[in-house]
Amino acid sequence: MQKTFTCRFPMKKTDFIKSNPVKVRLLETFKNSFPGRNYLIIHRANEFTSVCPKTGQPDFGRITISYIANNKCLELKSLKYYLQSYRNEGIFYENVVNTILQDLVIVLKPKWMEVKGEFSTRGGLISTVIVSHGKNLNLYPDENH
Repeated sequence: MQKTFTCRFPMKKTDFIKSNPVKVRLLETFKNSFPGRNYLIIHRANEFTSVCPKTGQPDFGRITISYIANNKCLELKSLKYYLQSYRNEGIFYENVVNTILQDLVIVLKPKWMEVKGEFSTRGGLISTVIVSHGKNLNLYPDENH
């Protein structure tokens, strides 16, 4: 017999099938001044929050976005607002990391991109989810990215 869980906390549950166009519109870009050069851009958000869709409890983690730009680069203030838009959403770790990658690829069309979600301990478990897009050109400064 399967248990049914009802969350007592108000939260918005995310559609895991497609991007949310409202969220995608939060992301702004600017022209890459060096589109012919492969260089690595890394952004880290150390205070990412979302909500566990099963328990309604907050989830905390760090999101690292690494990419090799094509014609566009990501404007950081818009990225901050985009990531904050997940604060009250009920979404699993795997879904949020994949959705972030999907949305960023739509907006930037990068040569390569990786999104890494490192989530805080919950029930004695630490979870890391890493997703990528495109061919990895191995531009990391060290092995422990």
